[in-house]
Amino acid sequence: MEVLQRTANRGSISTASAYEVDNSLKLEDDNTENLYRALNGSTSTTKFTVSMWFKRTELGATQLLYMRGVAGNESVFLRTSTETNDALQVDIGASGTNSRSYTSQLLRDTSAWYHVVLAVDTTQSTATDRFKLYLNGNLITDFASRNNPAEDFAMEVSSAKHRHGAYNDTDGFAGYCGYIAECHYVDGSQVAQTEFGEFDDDTGIWKPKAYTGSYGTGGYYLDFSDSSALGNNSAGDGTDFTLNNIAAADQATDTPTNNFCTLNLQVPNYVNTGGATEGGTKIPYSGVNHFGAWYGTQGFTKGKWYWEAYIPSRSGSYGLTDEMGVHTMENNILTSPYYANAFKTSYYLNFHYGYTYAWDNGTKGSKNSEDGVPGFGTSQVGSWVGLAFNADDGKATWYLDGSQTGNANLDIYDLHDKMQEGIFGVPFFQVYHNDLNVNFGGYSSQAISSGNTDANGYGNFEYSPPTGYYAICSKNLAEFG
Repeated sequence: MEVLQRTANRGSISTASAYEVDNSLKLEDDNTENLYRALNGSTSTTKFTVSMWFKRTELGATQLLYMRGVAGNESVFLRTSTETNDALQVDIGASGTNSRSYTSQLLRDTSAWYHVVLAVDTTQSTATDRFKLYLNGNLITDFASRNNPAEDFAMEVSSAKHRHGAYNDTDGFAGYCGYIAECHYVDGSQVAQTEFGEFDDDTGIWKPKAYTGSYGTGGYYLDFSDSSALGNNSAGDGTDFTLNNIAAADQATDTPTNNFCTLNLQVPNYVNTGGATEGGTKIPYSGVNHFGAWYGTQGFTKGKWYWEAYIPSRSGSYGLTDEMGVHTMENNILTSPYYANAFKTSYYLNFHYGYTYAWDNGTKGSKNSEDGVPGFGTSQVGSWVGLAFNADDGKATWYLDGSQTGNANLDIYDLHDKMQEGIFGVPFFQVYHNDLNVNFGGYSSQAISSGNTDANGYGNFEYSPPTGYYAICSKNLAEFG
């Protein structure tokens, strides 16, 4: 599967680059999280360039990446579109289909960082030069439909705003779900994509580079490096963005130069009521009377890996029927996970009872006595559960609030054999009637109070990964996976 390649990322890669992106911003439509600022009164009405990286975590909805103007007036929209099943949509002009263009390409990879550049100059005599749209370094020429703005078309300045994440200040209309990074706006110039990125010499994959050009009078640059001022603009006229429902905790370390594992929306599970939320790190399953299962977007065949999950609540009389472990990508979960034909090779812990299960070719076996993990009962709401998994020998150790629980280095049947055969193992979660907040280190929907990294300095964990274990991210996978 493409999402399980070691780069785990089609649009960017971890490389030994002189330019690193350290932070991104997580936005969640459910929380009406967005940011906006007024246009400078001297902003050009005919020429501009917007460049940004983004990683989607929810699909099937119209989600605004960037907007300049006032909805319904002479506005510019850059968004994904539910009208065309997750195509990239550009509007330049008053609302309506005569100003609207859709790409033939669909943006459905929730494991990948994408880079988009929209470069506009309506003074160009050639119609197709009036806007240029680049995705991952390539000029898009294949449109499902394209409508070019009229020559010398003037975009609105008075009362207009720049926006990321929603059309309006507070109501979250067409809100975006995912991460954004490296947001540039160049006022008064149509700038080529090569000013913001380049193809890696070794892999040929598009990656970020530092922009060194002018921002013009009303330009801006958002790098989200200061968690206490995530709307800080360090370029152009220096006018900062106003944050709507965005807090310091929404800063992430999941970036185009170090892509982290999240929950995979592309793999079917038994019942998926809306998928994952909060940057692909929260399973919203409270009150759902079925088991639902989720995989991670990144996998491994070797190396030592750590991830954790926070228990936010218990639902009704169902206790803490959350489960976490490792699953090999030999088949998808297409029926109720508790049916014997649902799994081939996997291992997981049931939090409530302390039951550990290992599946081998569709046969479920219990390892409770030898594993020795106690049941968490219903008293562990507010606790963190950690898993250190050694793919080099197929052994696992469990942690509860940072302390080992049960026996160490538990031998897990055939998981190691499968990985030696080249079959990826991935983080696995199963829930019934409960929410679960997972943390791979790139972002956590549960606030991290301590802030621990792995030995390479990657990730943001509530508890320190055990010695020799690493966050699942593109840089670590390139080194160990």
